[in-house]
Amino acid sequence: MRSGSGEQGGEGCGDGGGEGDDRGKGGSGAGEGGGVGGAIHAGELARAGRDQQRDDDHESEGQKNDSDGHGRLPVHDGVLTWTKVVETVCAGGRRDKDEHWRTHQGVGGEHVHDEQNGDNQALTELRRRLHDGLALSGLNKTQLAARTGLGRTTVSQAFQADGPVPSAQTVAVLARALKLPVEELLVLQRETAGNGERPGPGRLIGEWGPHDLEVHPAGRREVVDGSDVPGTWVLPGYVRREHDRVLGEAVQDAAAGRSRIVILVGTSSTGKTRACWEAVQPLADEGWRLWHPFDPTRAEAALEDLHCVQPRTVVWLNEAQHYLGNRAAGERIASAVHHLLISPERGPVLVLATLWPEYAQQYTALPAPDEDDPYSRARELLCGRTVTIPDSFDAAALAAAAALAKGGDRLLADALTRAHTDGRMTQDLAGAPELLARYQSASPPARALLEAAMDARRLGVGLHLPQAFLTDAATDYLSQYDYDQLTDNWAETAFAELAEPVHGKQAPLRRTTPRPPRRPPTPSTATHPPSRQQAGPVFRLADYLEQHGRTSRTHLCPPASFWHSAHAHLTHPDDLDNLTQAAEERHRLQWAHHLQRRAADHGSERALFHLAWLRREAGDRQGEEALVRQAAGHGSTDALVHLAELREEAGDRRGAEALARQAADQGSTDALVRLAGWREMAGDGQSAEALYRQAADYGSTHALVYLGELREKTGDAQGAEALYRQAADQGDTDTLCFLAERRERFGDRQGAEALARQAADRGKTDALFSLAERREDAGDRQGAEALARQAADRGKSDALFRLAERRERAGDRHGAEALYRQAADHGVIFALVRLGMLQVDAGDRQPADCGGTRPLFRLAEELEGAGDRQGAEALARQAADRGDTDALFRLARLREEAGDRQGAEFLRREVVDHYHISSLFRLAEGLEGVGDRQGAEFLYRQAADRGDTDALFRLAERRERAGDRQGAETLARQAADHDYSGTVAFLPEAKVLHRLWPYGLDPDGAPTPRWQ
Repeated sequence: MRSGSGEQGGEGCGDGGGEGDDRGKGGSGAGEGGGVGGAIHAGELARAGRDQQRDDDHESEGQKNDSDGHGRLPVHDGVLTWTKVVETVCAGGRRDKDEHWRTHQGVGGEHVHDEQNGDNQALTELRRRLHDGLALSGLNKTQLAARTGLGRTTVSQAFQADGPVPSAQTVAVLARALKLPVEELLVLQRETAGNGERPGPGRLIGEWGPHDLEVHPAGRREVVDGSDVPGTWVLPGYVRREHDRVLGEAVQDAAAGRSRIVILVGTSSTGKTRACWEAVQPLADEGWRLWHPFDPTRAEAALEDLHCVQPRTVVWLNEAQHYLGNRAAGERIASAVHHLLISPERGPVLVLATLWPEYAQQYTALPAPDEDDPYSRARELLCGRTVTIPDSFDAAALAAAAALAKGGDRLLADALTRAHTDGRMTQDLAGAPELLARYQSASPPARALLEAAMDARRLGVGLHLPQAFLTDAATDYLSQYDYDQLTDNWAETAFAELAEPVHGKQAPLRRTTPRPPRRPPTPSTATHPPSRQQAGPVFRLADYLEQHGRTSRTHLCPPASFWHSAHAHLTHPDDLDNLTQAAEERHRLQWAHHLQRRAADHGSERALFHLAWLRREAGDRQGEEALVRQAAGHGSTDALVHLAELREEAGDRRGAEALARQAADQGSTDALVRLAGWREMAGDGQSAEALYRQAADYGSTHALVYLGELREKTGDAQGAEALYRQAADQGDTDTLCFLAERRERFGDRQGAEALARQAADRGKTDALFSLAERREDAGDRQGAEALARQAADRGKSDALFRLAERRERAGDRHGAEALYRQAADHGVIFALVRLGMLQVDAGDRQPADCGGTRPLFRLAEELEGAGDRQGAEALARQAADRGDTDALFRLARLREEAGDRQGAEFLRREVVDHYHISSLFRLAEGLEGVGDRQGAEFLYRQAADRGDTDALFRLAERRERAGDRQGAETLARQAADHDYSGTVAFLPEAKVLHRLWPYGLDPDGAPTPRWQ
């Protein structure tokens, strides 16, 4: 009979019943089997052995045998007897109790506890389990110290009743050496160290499995022979690559106490998540936690609990587009992550994120001057922190994989049979090729479902696709013949076909169950908040097939059944908003109109605001306000702000203020600040100040700045400075810059530099350069250069370049050259170009060493004019190789102007063969700008043939101007069907669509008849 398990522990003696799985079922009195003769608690046996071990330790350290009040285990004729063990245990318990009272007796005889130990049951249990493990291991403390590499004092104090709480690292090392459950002991250690306080979000890294964190499964489940327990996924061996070195450095920094963030960027199934999983394993041994926010949605979970993240936590943002790209919360999540990273008291933390390249490009792209900037904080967060994972293994990685396969890794060995040529190991392991094969060989109904799902995802519908939507959408993807073959249960059969997993890993289209929200209700004005739960079953498309659809179907517009089904079945505002935009971009104006109406009916803020704007344009202020109120009823704080403005315009000041405060209660102070501004412009300074103060009380730093300006207007410079300082202390870096300039104006140059450095340290390097410009204007060239260098050292690499330009314009060639060289040392490549141009202007005909491309082409022009065509071509190619993509094309124009059309055509063809389509379009624009229409059209055509949508629009416009309506329609229809990342409706080139088809196009490309 096993006496050590909680299920089968014997009935104990005396009054000590069991308390847990490892204490047995203790009973009162002499239980079954007789109190002395029956089985006893294994923990008591271990404790008795521990007492013996303690004596051995004392003897080995030259101490007296009875120094801790315990005797040896009783042995009769060489045999340990149960009766004597029980007597020893009970006697030891009495001695322990006497010793406890003796050592915890206060001056007045009261019973007291050590301040550190107190009545901490977790610490008592921790030390009990360490003692039990030591007794059962057969080691003494000296031997344990030698085995673990810990100091003897550290080991001794870990077991000492009145010793300090052992660190998490010490507990982890001891637990592993004594073969005890590491994670359980670390929980006890944390409860002890933290007095039982609730830890932050997440759980210990060791409590996570890789597949819990969305590492793609590989291979088949491994099942233990003879067991009915479901098998577990086995990970293939891991091959480290360059990105693992970067991740490893970040982990080392985090372990050393410095917060870090790394964003891995790579296409689907390239090993991003697995790389993060491998990277954090060293932190598991240090007792770190890991938090993966995903419930009820990723964005909501992150936004709610990021402020609760504790030190020594890994924040796991897999598929970070679901966090940073969230329309409602993305920017706030980026801000919260940034705040977490720069707050020393909250560190160290490690933030690991993964992204597909298209999302990384979307979040980091700079908006046009007249466009909104929806990803400003996300762009700041990603800047300099992304690491790209290659799509395939290089030769060294393949060799490492082969070595692991040779050592017995069957999964890698199997993958190498297929991926040894193209190196796409991770995709093979994740099942990507089989998924693609399943799509290509699917039955017509199953293939139609997959293509409907692909189009839904690439046009912006969420991850969870309703079955009813997919079923109705699929019909027009079928040929007439295949449609005629459909049976009554065709959909059920097709979904079952697509649910079959690929090699036990992934299914092309699998049913999924979204997690319902489990958060407590919060105050809201929403009467009908948008539902995130779709009615009926929902399905998820495999990631690899989703990405395949984005590339293979980019030039296709979904058929009519897709749009009709979306209008009939989709209900989430974001899905409907995205499809409205997709319809507009494809010039399917009638469907865009109907989808926008449905989006408004389901609470879409964007749709309601657009319809309200249409009402305003039509002069219907009452209709506008009704739609804005509808948006506010769905919880939109922007709508409350807009309503406050409408009430102010109507003269209802009290109503406007009430709405502004309501918006502030929900987190938006814009309404209060705007109302204050209007009151100030109307001359009501007193009311404006009151509103600014209300906004400041809600946390608005802008309100503090405006209050400071009011103080300055009244001559209270000291009060203004205090308010500016308050705004800066609350994190407003713009105010820091303003204060720096203010100090500079008042002659406090030292204070100005200090404030500018503070602003630069917070990311506003412009503050230092602005001071540099002021010093330059004041004639302090040395001070200007010093500040420009500080700005460059903090990341504003063009500071020295811009200062050099000022010197050059002032005629100081030598000063400009020196600064251009410094700028080049800071990575500003164009500084070399300007340096080369200065040298050419000075008569130096060999400026190539400075890297400039413009000087090279100037020399090429001179050689061309002198008849040295071969030398001119060589220099133009050098310029092209250094980034001057139109150098060869400009040389071609020179040849054509000289009458050499054949030579010009040869060079143009070389340009087309050599450059990316985006470069071709830019070259074409450049040629069009200088009047070379023939050359521009040639390049537009080359770019259009490679799928450039902008080039298709330009060519369509050219065909229209030339009177070729049929050619214009063909090109414009191709451009309209093509996926486009911008908003086509606002492109100047896209106006050709409205001229050709003022009422839009049907899904099949036919002109839409006039509609209302």
